[in-house]
Amino acid sequence: MNINYLLCMVPAFLLTMIASWYVKSAYKKWGQVRASSGMTGYQAAQRLISAGGLQGVQIEGVAGTLTDNYDPRSKILHLSQGVAQNPSVASIAVAAHELGHAQQDAQGYFPLRFRSALVPMVSIGSSLGWILIMIGMFLAYAGMALGTDIAWLGVVVFSGGALFALATLPVELNASARARRLLNETGIISNSEEQNGVRTVLNAAALTYVAALVTAILQLLYFASMVVGLGRRRN
Repeated sequence: MNINYLLCMVPAFLLTMIASWYVKSAYKKWGQVRASSGMTGYQAAQRLISAGGLQGVQIEGVAGTLTDNYDPRSKILHLSQGVAQNPSVASIAVAAHELGHAQQDAQGYFPLRFRSALVPMVSIGSSLGWILIMIGMFLAYAGMALGTDIAWLGVVVFSGGALFALATLPVELNASARARRLLNETGIISNSEEQNGVRTVLNAAALTYVAALVTAILQLLYFASMVVGLGRRRN
């Protein structure tokens, strides 16, 4: 914990807190507004699967709140109980967003494929990068010139997390755009109030991905600044 860490991470923490509050607030507000169609998230998902030509997609329940997701490997849409059973504007918006991902998958949307390809690298790099940075710093403090190179390698490996967050943002924004289009085309959401509610819920969700990207970039910059300082100290 030092001043550089605070300068890098405090803004990220604040943005993450704001994004979390915003998405919960939007979901709570529009989760209490009944959709004029009377459809639950589950029923809306069934309609959208049929209308969007996604007949291979299955729907299953998942525990938790706002844990809804689409798994491109199994072609399964997971809906939380609150979304599946609630006939609200928020529930329909969440279900439609996840089916936006299903549509991306069915159409071979390149950004989605690219993000999926990054998953193995990120799962390893998030831990390995930090370890390499610490090993490199230890060796550098011990007087070994190789230490700085190892630390920089760790930064490069760790940068996969920032790349993944960057790749995620357009995927999520596109899924939200597809969701709004699907809901309008099927008439599930018809009036301006409901359209505003869907837009608010989806925009709130998008802010969480912006916060994740900012956090990943600032964390990467912090580690890079540590290694830069290490090189200056050695010189």
